Amino acid sequence: MPAQSEVLMQQFGPQHTSTAVIRSRRVVLPDGERPADVLVRAGRIERIAAHGSLAIDGAELTDLGEHALLPGLVDTHVHVNEPGRTEWEGFATATRAAAAGGVTTIIDMPLNSIPPTTTVAGLAAKRQIAEGQAWVDLGFWGGAVPGNAGDLEPLHQAGVFGFKSFLSPSGVEEFPHLEQPELEVALAEQARIGALAIIHAEDPAVLDAAPQVPGVHYRDYLASRPDDSESVAVARLLDTARRTGARVHILHVSSAAVLPLLAQARADGVRVTAETCPHYLTLAAEEVPDGDTAFKCCPPIRDESNRDRLWAALAAGEFIGVVSDHSPSTPDLKQLQKYGGSGDFAAAWGGIASLQLGLPAIWTEARRRGHTLGDVVRWMASGPASLVALEGTKGAIAVGHDADLVAFDPDAEFAVDPAELHHRNPVTPYAGKKLTGRVITTWLRGRVVDVQAAPFGRQILRNR
Repeated sequence: MPAQSEVLMQQFGPQHTSTAVIRSRRVVLPDGERPADVLVRAGRIERIAAHGSLAIDGAELTDLGEHALLPGLVDTHVHVNEPGRTEWEGFATATRAAAAGGVTTIIDMPLNSIPPTTTVAGLAAKRQIAEGQAWVDLGFWGGAVPGNAGDLEPLHQAGVFGFKSFLSPSGVEEFPHLEQPELEVALAEQARIGALAIIHAEDPAVLDAAPQVPGVHYRDYLASRPDDSESVAVARLLDTARRTGARVHILHVSSAAVLPLLAQARADGVRVTAETCPHYLTLAAEEVPDGDTAFKCCPPIRDESNRDRLWAALAAGEFIGVVSDHSPSTPDLKQLQKYGGSGDFAAAWGGIASLQLGLPAIWTEARRRGHTLGDVVRWMASGPASLVALEGTKGAIAVGHDADLVAFDPDAEFAVDPAELHHRNPVTPYAGKKLTGRVITTWLRGRVVDVQAAPFGRQILRNR
C-alpha cells in the first residue's frame, strides 16, 4: 500500500488554472450530503450546482466519482513550538502533516515556543519565522499569564484569536499558570476588550492531593489526574466567568464529569463552549499498554465508559468541535522504551501528536457508532471555524467561502505507520492501529497542496 504522504496529491494532479470544477457523488454540504458540482474561481467557491451540470470554458474538471468531497478541516488547537523548540515540531512539518490529514486551517497555541506568544514582540517573532513555511492557512492564539494583562489588548489588536491560560502548571517555565486572583484580572480584561478566553482547566490543589506514583503502569498515571481535577477547575472557572462576563472556552475536555457543569452554566447565561479531542474519543485507558508513554497527555485518556459519555455529548451538540491538541515532543522527552527511555508515565512529556490522523481516527469510530460524514464535518470543520469567527470563509462548502476542500475515500483502510507521518518526530499512540478513511487530495483556496512543492499557506488574523 502506498504511504499516505505518497497518496496525497497523487491521484488528482495539480490544477494549473484559476477556474475549476470539482465533481463528486458525495459532496458534504451544510444542508446534507448529495451529488454536486463545485465551481471554484480565483480561490473561492463561486457556485454549487447539480452533479454533471457544469461545463465551464477554461475550467479544469476533477471528477472524484464516489470519493467524498469535504470542506477543509479547521484545527484550532495545534502546538507548533517554533521558534525555540523546533526540534519538537515546526511550521513546515506541522503544516505538511495538517495538509496530509485534510486540515487546511490551523490556529497555533502560544506555547511551547520560545518566546511564547504573550507579547506583541513574541507574536512578531512567530509570524516572521512562519512566513513562507506553511502549507495551510495559519493563525495564532495569544497567551494570558501572570503579569501580562497590559499586553492583552495590543495582542488582540494585532490579530490573535483569543488568549490561552492554564489553571495548573503548563509544563514549561516560560508560560506559568494563573492563580485565582490572576484569573480574575485576566478574564475581566478579556471581557473588557471582547476577547475569547481559552482555558486548560485542571485544578492544581486536586492534582497535588492525588497519589503520585511514578512508573510504567498507566493506571497509576490516570489516578494522578482524577476526574475531579477537571470538574473542580471548570466549576471555579465558570464561577469566575459569571462574575466577569468573560466568554470562555474549555480546552480538551477529557472527563465527562464536567458536562453537567457546562449545561448548567449555559442555562445560567454564561458564555461557554467546550471542545474534545480525537484521542479522548478513540482511545481508552483499558487499552494503554504499560510503559507506552506515547499515550500520555494532560488531561489523560480515561476509561471506556467515560469515552461513551463523551460521544453522547458530542452527538447532542454539547461540544463545539473536535480538535487535535497536537502537542509533540522529541522521543527522549516521551521516555519511550523503544528509544531507550524508562517508560515512566510520570517523567514523560504529556502530549499527543495526531494532526495528520484526526480525520480517519474520528471517522473510523464515528461510522462504527452510526454517525455520518456530515457529523464529522460539523465537529471538525464548521464548529471549530465558528469558535474563531471564521465561519464566513472556512469550514464549509458554501458559495463565497475559500475553496479549501478535501477529496476523501471513506472506505479505504490502512494501518498507521509512524514513518509515513509528516510531523517532525515519528511518535504516535495510533502506531499499528487500523483506521478507515484516507485523504486523497487537499486543496487550499482552490490549489492542490503538493507537499513536494513550495508552500503557499497564508497567515490569517482575527476578523472580529
